[in-house]
Amino acid sequence: MIKIGNIQLPEFPLLLAPMEDVSDPPFRYVCKQYGADLMYTEFISSEGLIRDAIKSRQKLDIFDYERPIGIQIFGGDEDAMEMSAKIVDATNPDLVDINFGCPVKKVVCKGAGAGVLKDVDLMIRLTKAVVKGTTKPVTVKTRLGWDDTSINIMEVAERLQDVGVQALTIHGRTRAQMYKGSANWKYIAEVKNNQRIKIPIFGNGDIDSPEKALEYKNTYGVDGIMIGRAAIGYPWVFNEIKHFFKTGDHLPKPTMQNRVEVCQTHLKKSVEWKGEKLGLLEMRNHYANYFKGIANFKETRTKLVTLQNYNELHDVLEEVAHNFAAV
Repeated sequence: MIKIGNIQLPEFPLLLAPMEDVSDPPFRYVCKQYGADLMYTEFISSEGLIRDAIKSRQKLDIFDYERPIGIQIFGGDEDAMEMSAKIVDATNPDLVDINFGCPVKKVVCKGAGAGVLKDVDLMIRLTKAVVKGTTKPVTVKTRLGWDDTSINIMEVAERLQDVGVQALTIHGRTRAQMYKGSANWKYIAEVKNNQRIKIPIFGNGDIDSPEKALEYKNTYGVDGIMIGRAAIGYPWVFNEIKHFFKTGDHLPKPTMQNRVEVCQTHLKKSVEWKGEKLGLLEMRNHYANYFKGIANFKETRTKLVTLQNYNELHDVLEEVAHNFAAV
């Protein structure tokens, strides 16, 4: 068993990454159904929470069926991070996660996300502020360093553990890499093998198949794996990995009926959570992923991303199950 504070996870948990504009409750719902062991919200701005920004507040929505779940926050100001941790605490997640990994310019410019990798002392002060502001276990997601010349993850891991962080997820890229090139798990393994490190270490980056998950588990010795982009439009990835670990065999690939049913569930949850107009609009980002690689799908995809009525969309998805059943 892996423990984060009083949270018990399976022996080798599979985590769903917090992804901006993706990891909302409707998406998390389908990932939970298909095997995600621990999930996180999209990252939430500490400043936005304190200002009571509607979008930031809405991201605090969590549901009991999602547990265990962590709410992820980011920011570059100690007071704001402590106060936002208190606000988050009141919504009763299972843990609070700090984002020290987001490479996007608008976040980095505020001295938050991966921007903090250039100032480890600030990172530690921000972390202390969050630990002080919450009664929940605090975890961190970060990267190897700012760039190849400043990989400092070993120091970062030790210092974060020393100020009370109870688990660490490491994305095997630097900020300079953004999402390009390959993730370097060698450094993640070095952190895991460091005798001083007692907290769970989770690896993240490039896991997109059961074979790769097993190879990285065996090669790098991490306590679990966080999966991000591979789960978009394909929540089956979690159960596929678990089945492969147990048996060495592959689960059958989802049929077109399976794809349609999960897409319909995702759509229904999206509308329930955001209302019809916004729910339909934001769901448009997902259709291409659910139906990736299907020949002669362009006309159908155009309907999916232009229709503005829930029932009509539902009917089009039923047609997809029928017309593309042989795919």
